[in-house]
Amino acid sequence: MPELTEDTTFRHDDWYGEELVDRHFVGCEFFHVDLTEAVTRGAVFTGCTFGNVRFNASRHTDSAFTRCVFKRCNFFEAEFTGCKLVGSTFAQCDLRPLTVDGGDWSFVALPGADLRGVRITGVRMREVDLTGANLTGATVTGVDLSAAQLHSARLTGADLRGSDLTALDPMVVERVGAVIDAEQAVVIAQALGFELR
Repeated sequence: MPELTEDTTFRHDDWYGEELVDRHFVGCEFFHVDLTEAVTRGAVFTGCTFGNVRFNASRHTDSAFTRCVFKRCNFFEAEFTGCKLVGSTFAQCDLRPLTVDGGDWSFVALPGADLRGVRITGVRMREVDLTGANLTGATVTGVDLSAAQLHSARLTGADLRGSDLTALDPMVVERVGAVIDAEQAVVIAQALGFELR
């Protein structure tokens, strides 16, 4: 059974390089906690708040951060592999460079996020809020972006191949140099009202 911690506040704790395996945190608050180079495997954080937490170079595998709030956190070189972040919110966070491989980030709020050059592959991001987000030069391949909010997103030079772009209105995003495949080109042409014959 995973070790359960509920409704606990952690302040100024040094968890540098800690391994959090099969831990379950519910309704906990983390303020100014150092999780640099920490590793989570099968850890679950439900409805937790993270304020000014350092996730620098941390590695997260098959862990869940559902309905969590991240405020002014640093994710420099953090990696998420097969993680679930459904319904979580990021505000004023440093998210570069970030690597996300697989998992479910549906309903995540990333409005206005600076995601230049991040790498997001094979992730489910249904109804994600990327309003005004800067994805310049980012790799967003094989990602389910169905019903995503992409208004005013900057996709300049981004690699979007293999991703679901059915929610993309090419008229309300910056898109110069963005890379798509032939199948996506058809979807976008139809969204603009073209008939393909």
